Amino acid sequence: MADGGDHLGYLGVSRSLSGRAWRQRPACPELTRRHQLDHGLSELLARSLAARGVTAEACGDFLNPTLKSLFPDPSSFADMDRAATVLVDALEARRRIVVFADYDVDGASSAALIVRWFRAMGLELSIYVPDRITEGYGPSPAAFRRLKDEGADLVVTVDCGAAAHDALACAAEIDLPVVVIDHHLMRPGEIPHVAALVNPNRPDCTSGQGHLAAAGVSFVLLAALNREARRRGLFDGVREPDLRAWLDLAAMGAVCDVTQLTGFNRALAAQGLKVMSGWANPGLKALMEVAKGQGPASVFHVGFLLGPRINAGGRIGRSDLGARLLSTDDPEEATALAAELDELNASRKDVEREVQEAAVRQIEHASNQADAPCLVVAEDGWHPGVIGIVAGRLRERYRKPVIVIGIDRAADVGKGSGRSQPGVNLGRAVQAAYEEGLLLAGGGHAMAAGLSVRPAVIPELREFLCARMAAEAEIAAAEDAFEIDALVTARGADRGLWAEFQRLAPFGPGNPEPTFALADVRLERPMAMRGGHVRCTLTDRSGGRLKAVAWRCEDTEAGRRLLQEGGAVHVAGRLKPDDWQGREGVQLEIEDVADPRRA
Repeated sequence: MADGGDHLGYLGVSRSLSGRAWRQRPACPELTRRHQLDHGLSELLARSLAARGVTAEACGDFLNPTLKSLFPDPSSFADMDRAATVLVDALEARRRIVVFADYDVDGASSAALIVRWFRAMGLELSIYVPDRITEGYGPSPAAFRRLKDEGADLVVTVDCGAAAHDALACAAEIDLPVVVIDHHLMRPGEIPHVAALVNPNRPDCTSGQGHLAAAGVSFVLLAALNREARRRGLFDGVREPDLRAWLDLAAMGAVCDVTQLTGFNRALAAQGLKVMSGWANPGLKALMEVAKGQGPASVFHVGFLLGPRINAGGRIGRSDLGARLLSTDDPEEATALAAELDELNASRKDVEREVQEAAVRQIEHASNQADAPCLVVAEDGWHPGVIGIVAGRLRERYRKPVIVIGIDRAADVGKGSGRSQPGVNLGRAVQAAYEEGLLLAGGGHAMAAGLSVRPAVIPELREFLCARMAAEAEIAAAEDAFEIDALVTARGADRGLWAEFQRLAPFGPGNPEPTFALADVRLERPMAMRGGHVRCTLTDRSGGRLKAVAWRCEDTEAGRRLLQEGGAVHVAGRLKPDDWQGREGVQLEIEDVADPRRA
């Protein structure tokens, strides 16, 4: 193994076949040595810790994240104590409480956490999830009026509500108390009048937990509820709810909402995956079975097997399926719901593939798109439930901001979803387009945005956004780099190396999965597979052989190069376990390819 420096152009790659420079993650040598000495780590692992910004003081908690050492004081969250008081009051009065949840995994997990706590306390709660197509995101005046008419005494919004000013104003008018549990960004001075609003990203919150998903905030709320119920003597002669049993739900939200897995949030994810591995939640167990997953729960299981199936209900099916699955204790109901979600997920994949293929054809055949700083594609009938996924896929492929718009001609409106490249603030550009009068609605943050637009205005919108983001996009393209943890050989990339780096898990934002580079490898037996994947074997001068796969790349320049035998290439990617037929090996999931003759 070798160290190749931390400058741009690592291994001489200033431009890979995906258009990126390679760079080794920079790390402080002194901090690296400190990690080695204090914790008995190899230089490679210690360097990777330093490169992730893990300080000497935080290293112990990073390698062994526990709730005991990292759990925040619930009272440090603005309105947390008030929310606990309101909710326990409602429990004691046996009021009818409705949980109003977002339709994604984080919303479903948050809803299930609150439902399960109240069920343990003898009160069953109702769940309401708005329909993505007919109701859109978050609470609305119409939904609150409906809940009031149906007898709701109190509404708890989870993963939504903090910015729903019209709906919350309506709730106040009709005398419907609302407790908001959210994590989305809020502007200064926009705290609405509600019974309680718990959000670590509200301007006056001092918890320092703004990176939590809504499920993480909800889990802290359960601790506050336990504390308030204990203060009132509600556990005298009654077993106190064991919150640790529901850590799996907190981990689902943390991983699937792509939150920063650092500090307390890292402990939630790490301990939650351990709890999940017992598969005590009937819904998760049933979903794992239909997904044909096996082994202890991992970020892969959550992010690629369980999460997409739960999300499928909100994307193209019934929006409440995920929340019902995660909150049920009935194995038969869980099995039926899991089967329905699995079928919807298969349909979602088909719809997504069709939209993506059509979008790629548009981009490849449009002369004005190739060098544009932002890609805007639109077509009649594209399903609004998949355009965000497709935008993300296209962003990965073209390394620039992408907006995908599905047009409803009957309503004369296009619904769009965008994903951005680091360094390009898409949300700000979309907000500017709205202020310019080009959009019916629009907003978001730096990396993602949503919008509504008249179809006739789309060409003008494309021109405006390209002009608006041109300067940022040029800088971002120049700085776009694939970051590498270490250079290894085909022989050295073994199960031991993979196991050693698992000490850094769970991986996610704030703690990226380790990436390894192999130099001057030869490609043996390359094979195109169904789905556009490419498999091959890598060999180098060390005499080692390493199995490798590159996902969804057959029609890219990197994929075409992998399918050619002859001539050495540099490859970079992530090591994954390969346990097929009990072999306990590893394979490399190739993320990027560089041709030394062209790099």
